[in-house]
Amino acid sequence: MTDAKRAPLRTNRTGTPIDWKSLRLDHVEKSFEGLDGQTYVALENINLEIRRGDFYCLLGPSGCGKSTILTLIAGFEIPTAGSIFTEGGNGRTALGNPGTDRTMIFQDASAALFPWLNVEENVLFGPKLANVRHENYAASLKNYLSMVGLGEHARKFPFELSGGMKQRAQIARALIMEPEILLMDEPFAALDAITKRSLQIELARIWQETGKTIIYVTHDIIEALLLGTRVGVMTAGPAARIKTEIEIDVPRPRVTTSHDFVDMVRLLELQIEEEIHATRAKVGD
Repeated sequence: MTDAKRAPLRTNRTGTPIDWKSLRLDHVEKSFEGLDGQTYVALENINLEIRRGDFYCLLGPSGCGKSTILTLIAGFEIPTAGSIFTEGGNGRTALGNPGTDRTMIFQDASAALFPWLNVEENVLFGPKLANVRHENYAASLKNYLSMVGLGEHARKFPFELSGGMKQRAQIARALIMEPEILLMDEPFAALDAITKRSLQIELARIWQETGKTIIYVTHDIIEALLLGTRVGVMTAGPAARIKTEIEIDVPRPRVTTSHDFVDMVRLLELQIEEEIHATRAKVGD
């Protein structure tokens, strides 16, 4: 079990609880056809089990397919081979097209937010698209704006917000749809170090308060260890796979100078350095 509370059960269209315990990627592969007509294998034989309530970090060198795994889980892309499904009390349920059960949070919040809508309108865009009456989301809107620290900024437009505030708005917009899984693609990579650390602390708190399952892509070892319950280290592409998984059994709040934390940093550094050397060797060949 993780140290986050379990998220409440969602229901399907018939009102039956969606009781799942894990998200599984079973022998998943993804290939793309290049402009030269050649097939490029991005992912090969990906096997993952992400437990409900996990904060699972995907870590690896640039171009290893971390973001591709997110797009497959989100339903934006279809695996070339293998299957993606949830498993639990209702048996196996395949993940298909994009849905409100999975929400993606992107690195570039400026591009993700609608500049002609204020914070409140941006957050309520999903419910509006689903034709849900505003008053039905009034309590949730207030709750999530407060949770991300934007309660006093609901009427501001994106151009009036800092980079960190834009990412907070994007997180609130994702949470108000009550997704089962938050997919986060290096959401803090473009921020300055102080803002990044502040949002890491806030995200850890939000995860503990909501119990959401988070799958988080990063190339930052410290970030992965500060946030994650588990870290999956990927090999260098092409034909990337999961090289190893590490359980982060370190109490929160985590201190980067503790012996356990430093030891885990060194372990992950060695894993990543091996893959960087492997990439350079392939280029040399």
